[in-house]
Amino acid sequence: MFVTEVVEKDVPIYSTWVGTTVGYVNAQVRPQVQGFLLKQNYKDGDFVKTGQLLFQIDDRQYKAALDHALGDLAQSEALLKKNQLDVARVTPLQARGAVSKEELDDAVQATRGSEAQVQAARAAVETARLNLEWTKVGSPIDGIAEIATVQVGDLVNTSTLLTTVSQVDPIKVAFPISEREYLWAAERVKEHAETGRGKDEPDLEMILADGTVYKYPGRFYVTNRQVDVQTGTIQVQGVFPNPGNILRPGLYAKVRAATQVRRGALLVPQRAVQETQGQYQVAVVGPDDKVSLRKVKPG
Repeated sequence: MFVTEVVEKDVPIYSTWVGTTVGYVNAQVRPQVQGFLLKQNYKDGDFVKTGQLLFQIDDRQYKAALDHALGDLAQSEALLKKNQLDVARVTPLQARGAVSKEELDDAVQATRGSEAQVQAARAAVETARLNLEWTKVGSPIDGIAEIATVQVGDLVNTSTLLTTVSQVDPIKVAFPISEREYLWAAERVKEHAETGRGKDEPDLEMILADGTVYKYPGRFYVTNRQVDVQTGTIQVQGVFPNPGNILRPGLYAKVRAATQVRRGALLVPQRAVQETQGQYQVAVVGPDDKVSLRKVKPG
């Protein structure tokens, strides 16, 4: 048997929620042109940088299309040059009455038509050049590239999902909270937005599937637009640092936060509390050194 003093102090009351880790940004990678996949240029699961080449699509038809467009442009420019020379030749002749005004008008209109053809040909060249560039599919963000959903030799098009790249540092945790908890969380988010507080005072702790507490604290990040009327909960996301990209999207995690503070709570060690048929009691030593049992309500 041991004797201990009762301690009075303010105690935080924690709420715990079950959630799943989510990439901070999840970018789906799709081609912008159709063709046969020639090469995968990254290793599944690797960290990739923005603009890094991920896939190569067969570009032969797009090279040919660019050459054709360049040829059309050269032809249009040559016709424009000829028509401009015609205008320059006919103008002084018409001024002397050697040719009719109708002939000059025809030359001017032909020049204007040629100018429009050149503009269209230049646009076609730019389109062909873009299509050729798009045969090289790069990463839109820095992040972890998942296992590719296609293989070399597959015919891919603009609706084909090639892979997804997830930014995981920081990483988000998505979890549902009750309406009452939402009202509390909304005040905290509003406070952070208005005062900037929270960057140095994280609100959240994450408990991983193995029971360990994640060493980097996090904070509330965003709340969904409406409450689920069937469950009475609203989706919330917290954000946590993730140096080294240890955490990955899809992990099970518990998130907890001190949603209340109980002022002046009386504290005793757990082993000092006895439970009998759902009743809790402690042994109290009086001034006369006599021991009496008193019922207590834990919490």
